[in-house]
Amino acid sequence: WILIMGFNLKTLHDQLTSYIWETPTDTMSKTKQAAFIALRIGHLLIRDLGYGQLNMRAMGLVYTTLLAIVPLIAVSFSVLKGFGVHNQIEPALLNLFAPLGEKGVEITNRIIEFVDNIKVTLLGSVGLALLFYTVVSLMQKIERAFNFTWRVSEHRPFSQRFSDYLTVVLIGPVLIFTALGLTATVEQHQLVQAAMQVEVIGPLLHFIGRLIPYMLVIAAFTFIYVFVPNTKVKIRAALIGGVVAGILWESVGWGFAAFVVNSTKYAVIYSAFATLIILLIWLYVSWLILLIGGSVAFYVQYPEQRNLESRILRLSNRMKEKLALMIMALIGQNYYQQREAWTLDKLAKRLKVGSEACGMMVVALEDAGLLMRTADDPPAYLPGHALETLPLQSIVDVVRESGETGYLSPEKLPAVKSVDTLYEGIESAIDSALAGRSLRDLSLPEQDEK
Repeated sequence: WILIMGFNLKTLHDQLTSYIWETPTDTMSKTKQAAFIALRIGHLLIRDLGYGQLNMRAMGLVYTTLLAIVPLIAVSFSVLKGFGVHNQIEPALLNLFAPLGEKGVEITNRIIEFVDNIKVTLLGSVGLALLFYTVVSLMQKIERAFNFTWRVSEHRPFSQRFSDYLTVVLIGPVLIFTALGLTATVEQHQLVQAAMQVEVIGPLLHFIGRLIPYMLVIAAFTFIYVFVPNTKVKIRAALIGGVVAGILWESVGWGFAAFVVNSTKYAVIYSAFATLIILLIWLYVSWLILLIGGSVAFYVQYPEQRNLESRILRLSNRMKEKLALMIMALIGQNYYQQREAWTLDKLAKRLKVGSEACGMMVVALEDAGLLMRTADDPPAYLPGHALETLPLQSIVDVVRESGETGYLSPEKLPAVKSVDTLYEGIESAIDSALAGRSLRDLSLPEQDEK
């Protein structure tokens, strides 16, 4: 019976997958097309969660959050105090931990107590540096998680990373809590209170007031999706991801509140640790929702990535070789003909490969000094040397030697005469094909095929 049920479920899964992915959408109405896109993105999200990488990164963020939450609030508290809005921190924390019920109030009080006990003047320069390091490390881990979601293989330069993170830590709380304070002030204003008494306007204002928490959460998620990934994220994609994540966060919050109310058995099992266990679960769920929203934004921005190919990127050696040569040829052609330099996204679209595969090769070529990036945002790429002094042999060598170390390379393998002879012949044939040829040979106008 179990085997029959398993077979039926597999058949049903195959039929649903075929219906979602093989049904042509070109002749459908806009509404039906949007429904199919939503189904496909939902299927891809389930696949990505099944791979376990999103789950693992959410777990890692939970650990870092526990280490950084008190220093983060301490730094934010110090900044907010200068703007006179520091009293908004406690209500904001209560709202964040609202699904935890009474335990959320207890956790908030503990965090505020820890923050109050931090004396910045007594920390000294080393202690203050460690305080900021803990906060910055959380931001760095968040960026890495989003870079994975967006298939970005390179991170921000250290100087840019440090300045961007401090901007978020120092300026972000001021904007968020000022918005919360203004919202509360507007709601309590005499004109608004008077308008609430009007029969027609009152229900409308009450409805808008109920929507404000959703709008603030969606705005916060959208800001994160635009700012944190080390790539250019379109506002539309970030907003759609923010809406999905915001609705998920609020909806799951209601369910989690019901879970907490019925979690008395956890207090029996875990005793004093029950509150901590529930906090860990809620942090994990919150980070997972944030990463899911980021994945939605990614699939919205890059329709070509909406396919059932494996999420784990694997390129054959010959694919890497040709991709590297094509990247260098395109960049060389634009440089030779004084055209606009290529960005990573434009290269990926021109070569009809994913940005992750293209980015992998660009990073390898850049690390070898064959490419250099501009200071633009997003950065564009130029040849690292004059075209006539950049041999094609060096481009192929970058690909063929990638992954080799001083302890793991062909030279370290034991001698087998027949294989060594054959291998020398292969090397000689490659050297002969590339001998005397430079990137300039691939960059001449007649070589540019469009």
